[in-house]
Amino acid sequence: MEQETQTREYKSSWRDEWLKWICGFANAQGGVLEIGRNDHGDVVGLPDAGRLLEDIPNKITSTMGIVAEVDLRAEGERQYLVITVPKYSNAISYHGSYYMRSGATNRELNGSALVDFILRKQGRTWDSIPIPGVRVGDLDPIAFRDFRRKALSSKRLSEADLDMSDAALLEALLPAEDDMLSRAAVLAFHENPERFARGAYVKIGRIDKDLLYYDEIRVPLVSMVDTVLDTIYLKYFHQAIHYEGIYRVETYPVPRRALREAITNAVLHKDYSDPNPVQINVFSDEITIYNPGVLYAGWSVDDLPRLHQSWLRNPDLARVFFRSGQIEAWGRGILRIQEACAAEDSPGPVYRLSGDALATTFPYNPVWLNADPRGAAPYADDGKPSVDVSTTTNVGADVGDFGADVVTNFGMKFRMKFGINDTQSKALALIAARPHATALQIGDALGITERQVQSIIAKLKSLGLITRDGARRNGRWIVSDEARIA
Repeated sequence: MEQETQTREYKSSWRDEWLKWICGFANAQGGVLEIGRNDHGDVVGLPDAGRLLEDIPNKITSTMGIVAEVDLRAEGERQYLVITVPKYSNAISYHGSYYMRSGATNRELNGSALVDFILRKQGRTWDSIPIPGVRVGDLDPIAFRDFRRKALSSKRLSEADLDMSDAALLEALLPAEDDMLSRAAVLAFHENPERFARGAYVKIGRIDKDLLYYDEIRVPLVSMVDTVLDTIYLKYFHQAIHYEGIYRVETYPVPRRALREAITNAVLHKDYSDPNPVQINVFSDEITIYNPGVLYAGWSVDDLPRLHQSWLRNPDLARVFFRSGQIEAWGRGILRIQEACAAEDSPGPVYRLSGDALATTFPYNPVWLNADPRGAAPYADDGKPSVDVSTTTNVGADVGDFGADVVTNFGMKFRMKFGINDTQSKALALIAARPHATALQIGDALGITERQVQSIIAKLKSLGLITRDGARRNGRWIVSDEARIA
């Protein structure tokens, strides 16, 4: 006999409460409820089966307005009922409440889960709903440039596809409805998506008993993953260095490719009707990503490591990520995380539910945890450099059209004095060597987004390391004497 599943349930006797289970089947994939079997599937008999054969269909119709097939069957002298419930395309309620079959359980839908359920029954999703009063001109041109750069690099769109106005590009990607942009379009490309969804940002915190420091990342969602990832690897992680023969090997706490997939999953699958942001807690031995939003109907955390049918909470937003090359084949994100961890002999993630959030925890790579701290971190416990870490910052190998002659020294003492990281140091080197460089050129040279360059420039200007002489188009950067002699 089959075990209880997503589409099968056993009850030893009839109670009107089981009408909730019938409602749950109707709202999910349909299913079969058998009355007169115990939890193991053994027929125990139903003494009043004849009466229930007439009563149950009437109760189903009068309380939910649907029709289910009710059959009387027997095994030997023991009778039982088989109630076959079809899947309904519209939302079905029982006494004003909505239920959904989830795995081998039945749960009542409420809050954002109920809103999402009703929208999907109408052929809509939360991110497809139009927002009045927002025009293409209100969106961030830097976000569009970032999208174009990613899409062209990944070859998901051709140069001809991208050689159009922002308005035409967005219309081809996410068509407007009644001249109104969708939530997906606004969250993906607006400079301040939190204005339209309170939880549309990512919070990162370094925790050691107490919160030591944190960042809140507020950028268009099309640029969110790169910005979060760069923040973690530049500010929260450091590399461990060891040598295999003459070869230098660098190890991070978590493989970058694996963490990218996990952050992408969190941004794409977040319930944006929930005001809580995606939160990333960085500990000394692990990192955890908390993503608000319950799992999909019928799923459990045990299902996540296995290949599964793609079920997108925000399919329109996913289309933007796919066209920009930020996601591959849908439904493979979890497997790609496992493959990335296995490739670097790093532990795979552990999934658990934490309230209404999915928590994804990456234990750190043992190689990194056991590394010599002098090779793993630039600071000892007293906050001073643990080794001589004054280095030459050579950005010539990655500068493309800038040429290979851009070399400058910004040692650890200089960086400590001004509180700048390695990427900011490299940007300063480029600006010193090429004062007419644009933010786009600097970003391409360093492999970061134009928005990140703008943030770096603002930081360097606030520290008095650079100033601007002239207009944006024909002006130039002036580097302070203090930076030039570093």
